Amino acid sequence: MRILVTGIGGPAGAALGRQLRSLGHWVGGTDLRALDAPAADAFQRVLRADDPGYPEQLAELAGRWGADAVVPSVSEELVPLARVAAAFPVPLLLGDEAAVRIADDKYATAERLRAHGVSVPGFLLPSQAGSAAEAVERLGGSVVMKPRISRGGRGVRVIDAEHAARADAVEAWRTATDALVVQRFAPGPEFAPVVYSPVTSLGSSRCVVLRKLALREGRTGNAVGVTRVAPEGAEVGDLAVAATHALGLSGPVDVDVRLLADGTPAVLEVNARFGANSASAPELLREALVELAHLAGAR
Repeated sequence: MRILVTGIGGPAGAALGRQLRSLGHWVGGTDLRALDAPAADAFQRVLRADDPGYPEQLAELAGRWGADAVVPSVSEELVPLARVAAAFPVPLLLGDEAAVRIADDKYATAERLRAHGVSVPGFLLPSQAGSAAEAVERLGGSVVMKPRISRGGRGVRVIDAEHAARADAVEAWRTATDALVVQRFAPGPEFAPVVYSPVTSLGSSRCVVLRKLALREGRTGNAVGVTRVAPEGAEVGDLAVAATHALGLSGPVDVDVRLLADGTPAVLEVNARFGANSASAPELLREALVELAHLAGAR
């Protein structure tokens, strides 16, 4: 197949590009930045994902390269592409627009999951508490402040319970807006389950559970490394699949799960795409390729 992978210079896109080429597929890669050695057979710089002309540019490029399908890997482009997926000239490996919109917003995600009985840490918006100390008291421990809209591990701040009244925490809260979400800090090990939920009626959702060996920022951030933990990760995997179904997502889903103080797994956030660790779950990409071939052949 000829596959266009977006964000080929990022961890998720590069991981996909390398895997697809190793499987014998032609890969066209795009990125916002110029790249010296992208993991692709062809490369093109593109507009920002929030540029109104971005979907049209990607569609034109898919036609020029003769792509059979597009695999998005950039969080910021998921909602704009989901909006035009039905009219896109080739299949997009992406879920339904409404589901993708909810997954893109960490507060909306937590609300939906809680409503469906899926375990999440306690959460609130800055406007719902008068201070960091009040948030800590209401949520029952240290808290994490992070952007509501997906930005990977960027913009995340931990406010420990014993430091909530310090000047830096007070100032962080004073300047916070509801573009952030506040979540109880889960102190246990962190997992990165990779879920694939069929976009057609073929098969059922599958999950590979990965444990993060270390985090880039110490207690938060992207994983420095991962290891597979099946079958002992069954509870985490079941939770990730339940979250995927509660949100109504299909296609690849990258989930962050962490253990609460009592050992209960809880969903931190959900990304409606393959993440940086997809190479540790290669069977799920192969499943996606079967579906993409089916979708491309049906057009």
